[in-house]
Amino acid sequence: MYSGLLLLTLLLAVACSPTTADLLPGVLSPVDPTLTPFQPAAQDSSFSVNTPQAAPTYTPYPTSHVSSENQPAPLILPTPGAGANSLAIYNPLTGLPVSDPSLLERRPMVIKVANAPDYVRPQSGLTLADVVYEYYIEWGDTRFIAVMYGNDSPFVGPVRSGRYFDEHVARMYNAFLVFKFADPREFDYLKNSTLNDFLVVPANSGCPPFVIGPGTRDTYNNIYFNTLRWAECAAQKGVDNSIQPLRRGFFTDEFLASELVATRVVTYFSIYSYNYWEYDPITRKYFRYQEASDMVNGKPETYAPLSDAQTGLPVTADNVVVIFVPYIFKNQFDADDEVYHIDLVDSGNAWVFRDGLAVPAVWDRVDENQPLLLTTPDGNPIYLHPGRTFYEVVGTSSVQSRDGTHWSFRFATP
Repeated sequence: MYSGLLLLTLLLAVACSPTTADLLPGVLSPVDPTLTPFQPAAQDSSFSVNTPQAAPTYTPYPTSHVSSENQPAPLILPTPGAGANSLAIYNPLTGLPVSDPSLLERRPMVIKVANAPDYVRPQSGLTLADVVYEYYIEWGDTRFIAVMYGNDSPFVGPVRSGRYFDEHVARMYNAFLVFKFADPREFDYLKNSTLNDFLVVPANSGCPPFVIGPGTRDTYNNIYFNTLRWAECAAQKGVDNSIQPLRRGFFTDEFLASELVATRVVTYFSIYSYNYWEYDPITRKYFRYQEASDMVNGKPETYAPLSDAQTGLPVTADNVVVIFVPYIFKNQFDADDEVYHIDLVDSGNAWVFRDGLAVPAVWDRVDENQPLLLTTPDGNPIYLHPGRTFYEVVGTSSVQSRDGTHWSFRFATP
């Protein structure tokens, strides 16, 4: 239940919602729940044009942030309220202090995690990831990419196959890409790229440390990755597992200024894969609910909470960010098999959801090897809530609607 003050705030925000003209052009009518086409923003310069940018730097308070060149994580700052001599080390991907700073003295891992078939749930490791991406793969299904950096887990997965899109995420975080092989077109592409030294796939030697899961699932969907054993394995293989220069994100615990209330964020990918995030004002987190059955033969939407088998915790996000990205086929062969290229380059429109509020945004990949920068439409950086950020990657032709404080995004491709 909302407290009296918070409830009043939410009611006032709904009553004072701005007109369509106040939102991104052509995106959404706040009073009309009818689906409307999303209008993608004009694209910025590509990576080949090296425009100088002010690199965002983490600060625990938004009143003073500094611009600097990308520096190796971690960031060491005074612990708020503990005196100038008390230092805390902050994770650049979450804005949170870490209990084991040695974990940040390594290269991040991006690990492919299954979300279909339904019996792979509950997955392991999603509540230990710093950042998670969900995107459409093919034939109605989605898959996760868990960015593991500030935590370890003996089980992350089930690990599944790679896709072209994974290259973008691996490059942004200067990460190892952990996956269970791939279609020959995609696998050959990755092996022939500069990521080849950082591809991590199963082997018969026990190094890399892929392990059989504790459950009774079929073997194909019961392979996990043990991040605790990866450092030793990487050293054995002689691969570079050194600390990487990561752009530090903008975070603040303070509420952002927004009159757009968002207590639920629905992402409908297909009749086989749909979900929503429900905001809890007590924890200031969004809780994940996943489809409990396919919407076939007239069946209605049904949901169940998504949990993490490793931690026993519900899957939550401090920030839910919906980004609109082109999904394209390079040729008819790819189209026949639904092998998508998801071009996370340049920039595009987005929505940031945090603290029960919605903020219109622009995602900008100003550097090939740095995380996305999220700004307001006029270019000011958006501060995320410290903690886990979950990206829903939808096509630029996707449509969205709003019904009161419930926001819905229906996936579509050209």
